[in-house]
Amino acid sequence: MNLNTPVFSSFTHDGLRFAFFDEGDPSGVPVLLIHGFASTANVNWVHPGWLKTLGDGGYRVIAIDNRGHGASDKPHDSEAYRPWVMAADAIALLDHLGIAEANLMGYSMGARISVFAALANPHRVRSLVLGGLGIGMTDGVGDWDPIADALLAPSLDVVTHERGRMFRAFAEQTKSDRTALAACIRGSRDLVARSDMARLDMPALIGVGTKDDIAGSPQQLAALMPEAEALDIPGRDHMLAVGDRVFKQAVLAFYARVAEG
Repeated sequence: MNLNTPVFSSFTHDGLRFAFFDEGDPSGVPVLLIHGFASTANVNWVHPGWLKTLGDGGYRVIAIDNRGHGASDKPHDSEAYRPWVMAADAIALLDHLGIAEANLMGYSMGARISVFAALANPHRVRSLVLGGLGIGMTDGVGDWDPIADALLAPSLDVVTHERGRMFRAFAEQTKSDRTALAACIRGSRDLVARSDMARLDMPALIGVGTKDDIAGSPQQLAALMPEAEALDIPGRDHMLAVGDRVFKQAVLAFYARVAEG
């Protein structure tokens, strides 16, 4: 499997510089990938094989480094990370590339961003794939303040909160700006009203690992939406579900159904 880092380009929006890649078949149906918290386009989509999977499937594969992440600019103000603000970044990338409509696929925080993008711009979103976030989209996913605290702690050694340790270690592994990530986790947690989920009438696939203790039920979220289906990703937790083969096969099958109309 070719997991080489693709060539990144950049564009400017909202006074910030954003990194992105645009790969696959230039004439294929575009898929815009939006990564999760503390991740990057490479970590979420290239290394787990999504770029190759979708590229081999004939799709145009686009992925953004969200603000605060990867090679994009990293403001330290939590208000800069509200999900509707980050959703506008994703739509601005479609504008930059001259793409009128795309399939949106987001993982975890990226799923939340995708939903806010679809609510604000339903005519731009052909379909939604929401990974790593089920009914937590509307009901919340627990207290994340300890994760912000863990990111700002003087070292990993003094962090005792289990989920905080996980994200702190992940942030160190990806050499992230931990101050920006702490601002992001504090600013990006707005919930989506159940009535708003019901307005999303484009086809949707919601995939969550059966061992994911963060996301909440994909079935409960899918039940709120007119055209959504749920997928259990067997035996996978929040970190490992994203690259799972079952998930990839389900997404390809889903996109084939979307194409048939």
